[in-house]
Amino acid sequence: MKKTILLAMLAAVLFACGTPKTVQKSKKVIKGYWSLDEITYSESGTFNIQLLSDTSKECFEGSNWRFIPNNNTGNYEITDGNCPTGTRHFIFAIQEVDPTSGLYDFILKPTDEKKKSAEGKGFRLKLARLNNNSMQWEQTVSLDGKPFTIYMNFSKMSE
Repeated sequence: MKKTILLAMLAAVLFACGTPKTVQKSKKVIKGYWSLDEITYSESGTFNIQLLSDTSKECFEGSNWRFIPNNNTGNYEITDGNCPTGTRHFIFAIQEVDPTSGLYDFILKPTDEKKKSAEGKGFRLKLARLNNNSMQWEQTVSLDGKPFTIYMNFSKMSE
């Protein structure tokens, strides 16, 4: 009897700590191939910004992304011949920030092909919108001591 009660309590704790249903649904939606179509800023002007410690806005626009949620991995490919082309790998996580507001963070950590992080750094972005056709990330940084937001707009290509 004691073992049964102990097992029931253990199961309750494990289920309570599980992934929220909304995060599970988000992973199903994000699965597949996406195009990073447009990058805009909260301020007007010309800015020389290196995104994800990789390359410029111009190089990222038109890049192709793949998300594989069953192992939280993915890659993106820069195809513009005027840029450092090639495939980059990453691991990712979707974290629920506030279940009542629907706010989520998207954590992206660059890796090598074997999923090992050479630099040990990652990026926290706000997952501002996600549906079957589009996705938007927001990253807020500081510019001259004021908040500056970068908007990355994706469209779904296929699963």
